Amino acid sequence: MHINISKSETGNNKGSSGQLVAYLEKENRLLYEQHPEREPEYWFNHESQEIQPYQVRYNIDHNTDRLSRDEAKFFLVNISPSENELLFLKEEFGEEGARQQLKQYANKVMDDYAKNFKKDKVQSNKDILYYGKVENHRYYTHKDEEVKQGLAKRGEQKPGEQMHVQVIVSRKDITDSIRLSPMNNSRGKNAAHSLKVGQFDRVAFKQAAEQVFDRAFGYDRELKETFAYANTLKHGGYEQKLEMKEMEKQEQEQKQQQKLELERELKLQQEREQKQKQSHGIRMRGW
Repeated sequence: MHINISKSETGNNKGSSGQLVAYLEKENRLLYEQHPEREPEYWFNHESQEIQPYQVRYNIDHNTDRLSRDEAKFFLVNISPSENELLFLKEEFGEEGARQQLKQYANKVMDDYAKNFKKDKVQSNKDILYYGKVENHRYYTHKDEEVKQGLAKRGEQKPGEQMHVQVIVSRKDITDSIRLSPMNNSRGKNAAHSLKVGQFDRVAFKQAAEQVFDRAFGYDRELKETFAYANTLKHGGYEQKLEMKEMEKQEQEQKQQQKLELERELKLQQEREQKQKQSHGIRMRGW
């Protein structure tokens, strides 16, 4: 599970959200050109699954009381399941079912987003203003190596399972009175100062989102798929990396042992069934 928080796909979050909303409507525009009779992919949150883009823009842009011109007005939360996770969802729920489950999961992620601020008046996703949008594909940009090497063209769809959710969340809470910035990870000089200034633990948020997915869908996550594994290999010290690699080795050995035991049990079961058939054949001939 890849969770990322940024300013926006368009690079600016200090003005209107209109440019970002329009950008995230690109698949609907393409769908309308090809199939004008089809329903568009609506925006959603914990209250509704049929929110129009103009409502998203209006509500985000009018929830900015006392924010200066140079302050962020909103943030973009990218919720991108891995290919394994998407295949698991589609196998369990089907194509459309996976899409609906992903929406429900995104609402749970935003619930953890709200709780991560540790503010008395921000306890759940009901206390924040956000809108999610499912995107079915990803597209090559000039930054991709495939484009640089001439193997793909800018704007072409990327192969594989690419379904993900983009969430626009307001800088202010639902009452337009409390400032909430996921970019603020200041711990302050002491606990009281941190509580006043506010903080957001992005590592804890990403780990919580991963755990929510596993609990919600009964997903058996391998160590190599965990955020802790990727984070340790990227930012951990030598000893931490060594320990993580040893844990991975032990997990692989355990899985191999389980596989061998399963194969042994299956073989024994087949032998028992074969003996039963032979025994039954002898009785039939004797009768």
